[in-house]
Amino acid sequence: MGVPVVSVLMPVRNEERYLPQALDSLRRQTLREWELVAVDDGSTDATGAMLAAAAGSDRRIRVLPNPGRGLVAALNHGLAACRAPLVARMDGDDISHPCRLARQAEYLRSAAECGLVTCSFRHFPRQDLKVGMLAYERWQNSLVDHRRVMADLYVESPFVHPAVMFRRDAVVDVGGYRDMGWAEDYDLWLRLAAAGVRFARICDPLFFWRDRPERATRTMDEYSLEAFRSCKLHHLRNGLLAGTDRVILAGAGKEGRAWQRLLATAGVDVSHWVDVDPRKQGRTLHGAVVHPPEAVTPALGRMLVTVGTRGARDGIREWAVAAGFVEGTSFICVT
Repeated sequence: MGVPVVSVLMPVRNEERYLPQALDSLRRQTLREWELVAVDDGSTDATGAMLAAAAGSDRRIRVLPNPGRGLVAALNHGLAACRAPLVARMDGDDISHPCRLARQAEYLRSAAECGLVTCSFRHFPRQDLKVGMLAYERWQNSLVDHRRVMADLYVESPFVHPAVMFRRDAVVDVGGYRDMGWAEDYDLWLRLAAAGVRFARICDPLFFWRDRPERATRTMDEYSLEAFRSCKLHHLRNGLLAGTDRVILAGAGKEGRAWQRLLATAGVDVSHWVDVDPRKQGRTLHGAVVHPPEAVTPALGRMLVTVGTRGARDGIREWAVAAGFVEGTSFICVT
C-alpha cells in the first residue's frame, strides 16, 4: 500500500460494544485511500481482539499498543505513526457519514490556506438528549466559517474532536497534544489559532457523535467547567491579557464571580464590573464598582464578557463594539 490520502487516528479503550459500528462506517467511506491508526490504550475487554481481527482482514488498519498510558499519550503515539499529510480524528464509538473523509480531504486540497476542517454533527441516540446538549449542537454547528469560530473561540470548544480533519504538519508544528490538566483538544485549538491556522466547517452533518453517560466529556476532570476556565486563562495570559494585571468583567453573576476568583489566583485584578441589572449597579464587588454599560469605555482597559446566554452575549457584543471595543483585541467573550 502506498501513502494514504488520509490517516484516521483512533485511540480506543474498552469499546467492544460500539467498535464494530465505527469500523463499518470507515469501510463504507467513498474515499478508499485511507489508513486507520488504532491505538489500543490498555483495553481489558474484547477491543484488542476485534482490532487484531480487523487488521488481519484489511491491510489499511494498523493497531498500536499503548498499555494504559492515557488519552494524550495515545493520541501522540498514533499521530507519530500517521503516514498521510491529512489526519482525521475518530473515536471507537462514533459513526462517520460515508462521504465524510472524501468531503473533508477535498476541502483541504482546494483550500490551501485552511489547516483544519470540521463538519456539522448530530448527537445520537437523540431520545434522551438534554436541553444543554441540543443547545451545544446548535451553537457549534452555527460556527460556519473562520470568523465565527474565532469570535466564539473562548466561549466553548468550537469543534467535536473526533469530527475534525487537520494537516498533520500544522498540529506537529504547535507541539502535538499536551497533558495540561484540561481538555487536550481545546488546548490544541487555542494553540493552532494563536499560530495563525485557519479553520473551516462543512455545513452538512457528516459525523454522528454518540452520547452516553460514560463519555469522556462527562466523566473526566479535564472536561469540567473549572478545567475549561483554567485552559482559557492560560491562553488569555499569552493573548488578550498579556502584559496586564487588571481587567474589566462584563457580567456580575455567578460565572463572572467564578472568573474573578480564578483571575485573582493568576494575579489579575478586576478593575471594573459591568452589569445591566440596576440592583447591582453602584455596588462594590471584590473591591471594584459595578457600572452600567454606558459608563464603560476601552480607556478603562481590556474586557472579558462572562455572560453565557446566547442572546445576551450577542447584545453585549453589539454594545461593546458601539462603545469602541474591538473583539479579539480589547474584549473577548469567555462564556
